[in-house]
Amino acid sequence: MKFTKPAWVMHKDSSKTDHDTKRLSIFSVHVHPDGSRIATGGLDAKIRIWSTKPILNHASEMSNRPPKSLCTLSMHTGPVLTIRWAHSGRWLASGSDDEIVMIWDLDPSGRGKVFGSNEVNVEGWKPMKRLPGHESDVTDLAWAPEDRYLASVGLDSVVLVWCGYTLERLRKLDQHQGFVKGVCWDPVGEFMATQSDDKSVKIWRTTDWQLEAEIRKPFEDSPGSTFFRRLSWSPDGAHITASNATNNKGFVFIAAVITRGTWTSEISLVGHENTVEVAAYNPHIFLRNPASPIATSNICSVVALGADDRSISIWQTKSARPLIVAREVFERQIMDLSWSWDGLTLYAASSDGTIAVFHFDPEELEGIAPHSAQEQYLHKFGFVPPPTPEGFSHGSFTHSTNAASASRITPPPSPNRAQLQSQSQSGFGASNGINGAEHINKLVAKKSNKKRVQPLLMSSVPSASTSPSGLGPRAFQVPEIPRSRQASHSASPVPSPRTYDADIEMGGPMDMDVPIDALDTSMSSANKGKRKASVLDMSEDRPSKPRTLGGDRPRETVAVREIASTSLVSTRPHLFEGANILPVPPLLTFLSANVEGSDLGPRKSHLLTGKQTLWLDYLPSPVLALTASTTFCGAATQDGSVNVYSHTGRRLMATLSLGSPCAMMHGCKLALMILTASGQLSSINVKSVASFFPPTSVAPLLSSSPNCTILSATVRHNGAPMIHCSSGIAYTYDVQLFSWTKISERWWAEGSDVWQGRQRVNKDKDVVASIEGAIGSTSIPAPHKERPTWWNTALTLGHLESKLHAAKTLDSAIEYKQALLIYARKLADEGFRAKAEELIKELFGPIFWRPSGRDDSWTPVVAGMAKRDLLREVLSVFARSKTLTKLALDWQDTLKKASNDDQL
Repeated sequence: MKFTKPAWVMHKDSSKTDHDTKRLSIFSVHVHPDGSRIATGGLDAKIRIWSTKPILNHASEMSNRPPKSLCTLSMHTGPVLTIRWAHSGRWLASGSDDEIVMIWDLDPSGRGKVFGSNEVNVEGWKPMKRLPGHESDVTDLAWAPEDRYLASVGLDSVVLVWCGYTLERLRKLDQHQGFVKGVCWDPVGEFMATQSDDKSVKIWRTTDWQLEAEIRKPFEDSPGSTFFRRLSWSPDGAHITASNATNNKGFVFIAAVITRGTWTSEISLVGHENTVEVAAYNPHIFLRNPASPIATSNICSVVALGADDRSISIWQTKSARPLIVAREVFERQIMDLSWSWDGLTLYAASSDGTIAVFHFDPEELEGIAPHSAQEQYLHKFGFVPPPTPEGFSHGSFTHSTNAASASRITPPPSPNRAQLQSQSQSGFGASNGINGAEHINKLVAKKSNKKRVQPLLMSSVPSASTSPSGLGPRAFQVPEIPRSRQASHSASPVPSPRTYDADIEMGGPMDMDVPIDALDTSMSSANKGKRKASVLDMSEDRPSKPRTLGGDRPRETVAVREIASTSLVSTRPHLFEGANILPVPPLLTFLSANVEGSDLGPRKSHLLTGKQTLWLDYLPSPVLALTASTTFCGAATQDGSVNVYSHTGRRLMATLSLGSPCAMMHGCKLALMILTASGQLSSINVKSVASFFPPTSVAPLLSSSPNCTILSATVRHNGAPMIHCSSGIAYTYDVQLFSWTKISERWWAEGSDVWQGRQRVNKDKDVVASIEGAIGSTSIPAPHKERPTWWNTALTLGHLESKLHAAKTLDSAIEYKQALLIYARKLADEGFRAKAEELIKELFGPIFWRPSGRDDSWTPVVAGMAKRDLLREVLSVFARSKTLTKLALDWQDTLKKASNDDQL
């Protein structure tokens, strides 16, 4: 076996100079099916493609032939967490924390200098298709056998299944209750497996996409602090090896081997000293006795494990001991593993920014069988997959161990613009195919989960209700939710400008430094693979419409323009003169507001129901601002009044009179926040018709720095306001302290290792991170300065402590837990025993605490989570460290005794 760590394979920090190069984490590595190149994805939001010959051959490395770096792809806006080549070798799929899955295709004309850097692309790959659909980070991808499907999983707890040929979305599986961090396919094609932070592995049938089995036992005590839970299916289809499993109540870290059919885990791979992060099977089956025929009793597999203890182990299922254990290969945890198609090379990637390569001689992997033996063996399962769509050569690639030269590159028949327009992404119903077969989706009108509340200033529209002077009553009306689907061309997705058009001839001569076997083909027609979609005949039946106030009135289109105010402010200027510290919104002829997070079903009123009115109301003063949540909508008028309505148009409370026009207004679930021009902020619980706290002024926030302005003002569901100022600081009002407190500020970007500025996040789930992203987007990079020795550590700890308080105040449970575990790891890494012990005592509380006791200075819950449950995970982090192990073990015993006492 040969082991190497090519130092030139790296993702650089572009903000550093060449003399001060900083390695950024590599989250994923995958080798091309022909073994000629690998792709890596990293923290720099880029995908880099490298030639493998300089890695495996020293002479090639020295001569730089072929070139080491082949291509850099930079269309993602967040760190690239997973990359996977299709089995055909023609496409590359990538997933990022920008919530997008991207499909890349070879671009013969894409060579040249990389924009914004000194790098040169030897070969070109272009983004062929964006696959939106996830609402948070995409953590893992997997292509099904023969590339029939592509599965993507993410931190939105959702599994999405895409057609591997047309790239249409086929299914959305949302039964997981936690972050989904791993996915793999059965080599037979019958099942798909996913692994999640809800401490389960779920098995899905590909025939109907229903749940076949759920395995929980090996994962009951597994920690939730790993980046990934990457699992792998053995090439003989008999076993799944799942990562992040434990024995002995969480004190022994293992990889669990799950048996097909019974879906139980009776086998454990034990030996790693920390959590197993990734498992990867060798793509070949192995014969126990090469002289004997292929049979179940004569077959075994080889699997590699990568763990957070920085070591890699390789196991053969016929042996109770690992073949190889490579300890401390990296300086940080292992993120991904990938075997070459010939089964002789293993690539590993780490968050320390390096990769490691293990290359074996065939004699060292005894009993390795050809792929034809695997294909022959898998026939015994008797599963007949659905037929592949005709006309696509994407899946026709036959793997080869030797790279063939290609003098003429003919790209695959990727879907062209006409196809993309005719293949709308319809719903995920059971009608999308028989027995999992690909279904050509009919063009139907889609609805989204957004409802629009649209006020209309009637004084600018000629009607019987408008007085001649233009000062008559004002009205605003709400468009009605549609009751039937209507065909609309706008329902089909708009193709990306970069979409590959198969009608364009791109097969000209092109010399490649590293040929791709999959592209060594010729095509008879550039139009091969085209398909058409028919259109459903839409039903015209509609249920009878119940009568509503204004429901029979068609809504007229109004040009949006600013109009001069002729209301209370101009007639009585002394009322607000000199009192305004915030600008008053301009008076417009038309306003609208979206209902965010609505659960009213799939709707898209702006496509189909722009002419219908749900209800209307007449107000004595023009509307300045609107907001809408899932339970109410509010309208603020120019005379300083606010009206709150239900979605049927009923007033939920008396009209508020705030004494000053509304400058900003926002609603979230049951909470309504109003910020007036005089600087008074009110936060109201619409359901209980009560204020969360007495009205308070934002003047202290604006006086903190000269020329400070408020960029945005929103509210959380618990009534906590969030004020983002131009000074680079975000504030909230703490009800317990009766004071404004800082959520986050630009200062932490100066040196905190966990600053999340300029990253795209889910604003509903990651509220603190979204605030930091907003602050980071408006910040100006500070010049480099010499910093003290403990600068980064001090700012990181301070930032995490501040983030914990912010997440607690804003009731963001997920972020509180994430920040707490990162904080615990930082304390463990630095060995701050006093801080760690203080944190433990804060979470543990009084030893003899009872809910009915008199001591009310300690509460057992924080951000909706039990403190002692959080303490268990914190102690597991401390127990794996070198400096706090004794402290953690002592407190684990104390916590166990306290739990036993509570059960008595």
